[in-house]
Amino acid sequence: MATLDSRLVDVVGGRTAKALSTGLGLETVGDLLRHYPRRMSERGELTDLASLRVDDDVTVMAEVRSSRVIRNRNRSGSRLEVVVGDGKGTLKLTFFGNRQTWRERELPPGTLGLFAGKVSVFNNTRQLTHPEYVVLHGDGLEQADAFAGALIPVYPATKDVRTWQISNSVRHVLDSLDPVPDPMPADIRKRHRLADLDTALRNVHQPETDDEWRAARYRLKWDEALGVQLALAQRRAAAAANPATPRPASNDGVLAEFDKRLPFELTAGQRNVGAQLTDELARPHPMHRLLQGEVGSGKTVVALRAMLQVVDAGGQAALLAPTEVLAAQHARSIETQLGDLAQAGQLGGAENGTRVALLTGSLPTAARKAALLDAASGAAGIVVGTHALIQQHVSFADLGLVVVDEQHRFGVEQRDALRSKAKQPPHLLVMTATPIPRTVAMTVFGDLDTSVLRELPVGRSPISTTVVPVGERPAWLERAWQRIREEIEAGRQAYVVCPRIGAGPETDEPEAEFDEPARRPPVAVTDTIAMLQDGPLHGLRLAMLHGGLVPDEKDRVMAGFVARDIDVLVATTVVEVGVDVPNATMMVVLDADRFGVSQLHQLRGRVGRGQHAGLCLLVSEALPGTPARERLDAVAATTDGFELARLDVEQRREGDVLGAAQSGRRSTLRMLSLLRDEDLIAHARDEAGHIVADDPDLAAHPLLAEQVAALIGEDQAEYLEKA
Repeated sequence: MATLDSRLVDVVGGRTAKALSTGLGLETVGDLLRHYPRRMSERGELTDLASLRVDDDVTVMAEVRSSRVIRNRNRSGSRLEVVVGDGKGTLKLTFFGNRQTWRERELPPGTLGLFAGKVSVFNNTRQLTHPEYVVLHGDGLEQADAFAGALIPVYPATKDVRTWQISNSVRHVLDSLDPVPDPMPADIRKRHRLADLDTALRNVHQPETDDEWRAARYRLKWDEALGVQLALAQRRAAAAANPATPRPASNDGVLAEFDKRLPFELTAGQRNVGAQLTDELARPHPMHRLLQGEVGSGKTVVALRAMLQVVDAGGQAALLAPTEVLAAQHARSIETQLGDLAQAGQLGGAENGTRVALLTGSLPTAARKAALLDAASGAAGIVVGTHALIQQHVSFADLGLVVVDEQHRFGVEQRDALRSKAKQPPHLLVMTATPIPRTVAMTVFGDLDTSVLRELPVGRSPISTTVVPVGERPAWLERAWQRIREEIEAGRQAYVVCPRIGAGPETDEPEAEFDEPARRPPVAVTDTIAMLQDGPLHGLRLAMLHGGLVPDEKDRVMAGFVARDIDVLVATTVVEVGVDVPNATMMVVLDADRFGVSQLHQLRGRVGRGQHAGLCLLVSEALPGTPARERLDAVAATTDGFELARLDVEQRREGDVLGAAQSGRRSTLRMLSLLRDEDLIAHARDEAGHIVADDPDLAAHPLLAEQVAALIGEDQAEYLEKA
């Protein structure tokens, strides 16, 4: 008999075990049984052939429509062409060679089968060349035993290991498998009406009914959700047990003075989140909070007030930004908002003020030494910087709060390196203007409490977004340039955004987020500004901004744009976050389909920040009906960042909710969907919290502890510890 830990070679034999190991990375019985079918096909239920995409490796269930041998004109060879269909569309199967003609007898019209191969196109017809197949009915001799039931499992497979081979292996394993012990506490199973684990593992592969299959999947999703949430609950409990220096609010410090001078009224959301931060910063345990909100919702003011509270309590705050442009923008903005409160020790500085230091990798030597000294001595209560903040020689007098802006741009190790510069674990505030679906927040950021700012400050103007389909309507691009001229003539300013800088190594080009066919290089800033200056925007004041410029040049360009000395800023995504120019009312994004949904939402948030309405034009050659065009149409249809965030997760591979985007590891979650299983994840989070509250080390739940360890793995456990 076998257990989940048994080696496959001892159960299915050496040849099959080697194929499963090489092709799919499956080594044990447990590995194979956790390689779940992606779907169950009912006998006679044909695949939607119209949905097949070129270069996909597919397994389809279809019926043979015709079968014929075609001989070459010079009679040097022949091929068999079989056409299969689903009643709506057809797919050609091609077998080359004289020795293939016997298949004509095996595949007569009316034959039902599973056919596997890579989709290609020849003479505008989709086909599978030399597909592997298994006949599902006939005289009984050809029919695979694995497909004798009414429901046929279709597995994620490769060209070397087909779905029916996996199914045969699963059948052998299940025939010899001992009853599987269940780690799930019985009260949880009863409360949520879950099948036991042994039943679930058998029915997910060999169900008799669709209801059995769905019940099995539901139970196995619970295993994954509970495992992740237990790991995160343990992390939250460990963090809560750490000591931290309390940073209580002061009634007469720099924060109180700052609040008196605010030229606007905080929104209800800003006040509520501010009260949460005030309370948590005063506690003797580290705050761990995620602050997410719409573009322009005022997160930075909330974060600044928290930083000032820490300064009042004798500590320092570090603001980590992903780019030098954004770091410099933050430093300038904070100094402007604080005025003389940011000039402590200087002529004209406020008596109860502090100082703001900027530390980036390319600062001039003198400025860098001054910033390092201000941070180390404590003269600077607020230190703003990029990755330069985490370098070994950077030190702080008393680091009390770490604020991480645009968290998704940083790896866990970078965030951890900055926190390690504090004498005790510092308070942590993570900010993102990329809205996060609730289930992602409960998993990727599951060790953080979450605050959301949805309300926009008074005075924010509406933004309209339109797709400019130059593939179908090339004249629309000329109209886009005319619209920019109209905005400039009205006294306003505009952005033109490109995916890359120019020829040679790129630093600002967006990462490929979707699988797209090969095509021309993306539009570049250097080429675009030359074209615009000589063409449609001739006579206007244009400047370019990108990550390849030296810091002084970046600062000069941004200062010129803010001062309205520049009409049109031609830039890369360095303007994606943090850039605040109220007079800029229009943005043209070239090759917009090369950007992700959330990135486009961030970009258009740069306009409409003043009294005039904003306009964003998404220029693309993507044709209607393509995934790229659907993304753009979705962005144009709504300004609700949370709705777009769900779409973004749907269109990406969901990846590993433990942080594949940062850890680069393959997903350990095979069943759970971050969007479809929202309620399940929420229930699992509640159950995990109760379990860990009573049993932090899971000592009374050894099987659950093993399940968590197996799901997370040593490297991901270390990842979570650093998170």
